[in-house]
Amino acid sequence: MLIYNVTIKIESSIEADWLQWMQQTHISEVIATGCFTHAVTLRLLDVDDAEGPTYAIQYHAESKANYNRYIDKYAGEMRQKVFDKWGNQFVAFRSVMQIIE
Repeated sequence: MLIYNVTIKIESSIEADWLQWMQQTHISEVIATGCFTHAVTLRLLDVDDAEGPTYAIQYHAESKANYNRYIDKYAGEMRQKVFDKWGNQFVAFRSVMQIIE
């Protein structure tokens, strides 16, 4: 199993609206692609929030093939939706992790 982790620092002024949109709209759309089984939303602690809070969304994929399908078919469109909604009020970086049990 893989985790596709998206870490996002947002401007404080949009935090409540952004979090609501992520939880009610965007994350559901990503899960609806069928590439991920579920997602977990986290807020990072012990980080400098002077420029805004930092969140991580962890999307769980059953296989590398499912993750690759998301990247190939859906990632560009999903990233554009976030940019269209929030413009330059956030900074994001992405990483992929393998779950070791």
